[in-house]
Amino acid sequence: MGYNAFAMRFLRLLLVVVLFLPEWADAQSFYAVRRERSFIGSIGIGNATYFGELANPGDNFDSKPSINLGLQYFFTNRISVRSELTWFQIQGDDAKADDASRVRRNLSFTSSNFELNATGAVSLFPLGQRFYQRPRFNVYGFAGVGVLYSNPKTEYQGEKYALQPLQTEGVKYSKFNLVIPYGLGARVMLNPFVNVALEGAYRATFTDYLDDVSTVHKDPASFSDPIAAALADRRAELGLPNVAPGTQRGNPDKNDGYFFLQLKVEYYIPDEVFWNSNNKLYKSKRKAYYKRRR
Repeated sequence: MGYNAFAMRFLRLLLVVVLFLPEWADAQSFYAVRRERSFIGSIGIGNATYFGELANPGDNFDSKPSINLGLQYFFTNRISVRSELTWFQIQGDDAKADDASRVRRNLSFTSSNFELNATGAVSLFPLGQRFYQRPRFNVYGFAGVGVLYSNPKTEYQGEKYALQPLQTEGVKYSKFNLVIPYGLGARVMLNPFVNVALEGAYRATFTDYLDDVSTVHKDPASFSDPIAAALADRRAELGLPNVAPGTQRGNPDKNDGYFFLQLKVEYYIPDEVFWNSNNKLYKSKRKAYYKRRR
């Protein structure tokens, strides 16, 4: 199954959740509303757009899929922290570029990636005394830090090759990198237990090798692996001669990045799933805390 077909099936599943989870949640007992819920579990799907040497300038929206799972906790009526795990795909291809010199360069990559992050968020409007008294519409901003795993690959003569081990530019880079996620979102309350959120977020990275392209061409004679030599300069596939060693291959002055646009369903989880919320001392502190922050 291709990733586009998989993404469509996941989107249909998410739409089913959006349509039927509110009705299920509304059917819960009166006592379900009385239970404190400071945690939010979320699931989302969207697109991932790559920005780097193999992206076409001006193409600011891509159709590569992303799938997201998260857990969020509210410390106050406006400030929360969350952790998310995201799988996503990105790709770039010189053959689709508007620039003729890039078409002649003839490089391409595709990559399936995982990101684990931790962020803090601030909501524009304060929540109510209880979770179900929150505003029906809210806007929030967030920023934090994350770890990215990426493994760029390319296709050559009908075979897929991982590019990182080949060191096509003579640079040994890591598959793991730090990223800085930041962005904005808006959420709508569907019922006391469920929100739907739309979120846009950019990832600033500390690497220029999401696409295996950054600096200059190596001397083809310096490669011991013929596959590495062939993938370092792919002009020969177009009937063109190899460029001279030291010729610019990428732009090392600017790191790669990527952007997510995601639709998420959020569900308020009872605190007792994580700790004993029936403890009287905890309940009294919680009650006093909510009174202070109103």
